[in-house]
Amino acid sequence: MISADRLLPLWLKYRDALEAPIQTFEFAKFNRRFEDRTYQMGVLNLSSDSSYRETVCHTFEAALYRGRRMTLEGAAMVDIGAESTGETADVVSTQKQIDRMRPVVRALADENILVSVETYHPEVGIALLEAGAGVINLTGRVDDQELYRAIAKHQAGVVLCYTPGENARSVDHLPPADEIFDQQLTFFKKRINLATEAGVERLWVDPGFGFTLHLPDGPDRIRYQTDSILQSFRLRELGWPVTVQLSGAVYLFRDEVRVAQTSAATIAVLSKANLVRSHEVPRVQPVLNLQDFA
Repeated sequence: MISADRLLPLWLKYRDALEAPIQTFEFAKFNRRFEDRTYQMGVLNLSSDSSYRETVCHTFEAALYRGRRMTLEGAAMVDIGAESTGETADVVSTQKQIDRMRPVVRALADENILVSVETYHPEVGIALLEAGAGVINLTGRVDDQELYRAIAKHQAGVVLCYTPGENARSVDHLPPADEIFDQQLTFFKKRINLATEAGVERLWVDPGFGFTLHLPDGPDRIRYQTDSILQSFRLRELGWPVTVQLSGAVYLFRDEVRVAQTSAATIAVLSKANLVRSHEVPRVQPVLNLQDFA
């Protein structure tokens, strides 16, 4: 049960992290500033394997329309991916990923829309930075300094996602619940150092709970993902903003699964998440707008 008598002890126990200041930064080219509040990144899928059908775009025109529309609906950035992380999804070659994403990235960037590219391949990230991407949503354990130097060169940003294995497609199981936070801290400290030493000045950390590929949709997955959102504020001790993926469980919401991310967004705001990755921008944005009235 998510209630005050559960949240208060959690917040008091980790009060230093809850109150820790984080970096704020701007993307001047795109007229975007990120402060210590919750913003939204809207998902645009160029992979037909995605399980979230509403975000799949099969043509360039459909992708351009979705990117523009999500921006008007309140998304601070558009997150584009060309390979699903689903267990049965096809592996997409790096060149095919570049070819799928480059025209969409270039077109949206030309309209001053901040675009994030989801990948765990350095060569994909570098190619799409050159096409105009402003953020690399890095879903793997990448130690390649060339990628971080390219991010810095383009005055771009990076989302560092924790993955238990080498990348989001790996089938490695998560560490035990009482060990995962320490492992995440070790993971992030190493990669924050790699990024900042290369000159990166804009980054988010993402606990990566969306990559629980060994947990089927059901009570265990819901419990794990909900607890991950509630505890995500603990990563603020690193000094950088925190990203979370908004979960959605068919098991729990059934025919109303498209409103599930609204529920998750409410928890994310309570937990001081700074960026939420969402498939349902118009449903989620009013929840985030409540920050202006509190």
